Amino acid sequence: MMSPRRFIVAGTAALFICFAPACSRAQEPAPPTPPASPASGAPAPEKSQKERYSHANDFLIIGTIFDPKGYAFAGVELRIRRGNEKKYRWDSYTNSRGEFAVRVPQGSDYEMVIHAKGFADQRRALDAKTGVSEARIVFHMESAEGVKK
Repeated sequence: MMSPRRFIVAGTAALFICFAPACSRAQEPAPPTPPASPASGAPAPEKSQKERYSHANDFLIIGTIFDPKGYAFAGVELRIRRGNEKKYRWDSYTNSRGEFAVRVPQGSDYEMVIHAKGFADQRRALDAKTGVSEARIVFHMESAEGVKK
């Protein structure tokens, strides 16, 4: 009778002999694809020439929101839209220190709405056409009249 160690060695050797030829075969290379001939005769543009979006010309809106007692107000929702549109395109929330920062494209008028449950919404118009690259805003939230907290 064979010992368990010899049985394992013999089984491993048998597997190696069976599968070694399949593993050692070189994978055949795929046939080369024919180069696409441009229809207009002009060379195709390279991907490296593709324009990349740069945030260098963005308008940065930075701000802080405080509660009625003057403490930082975390988790306040802010939404931003262009002045001539109905749909809000940008939204964010304040961090644990009541601060926020949002980048929008320069060259438009924007409207910002600040919303927190139990507090009156506040709106602020922003002008991003003046050439200044950022706006710093501070909001002091006020309790909404007749709303349960």
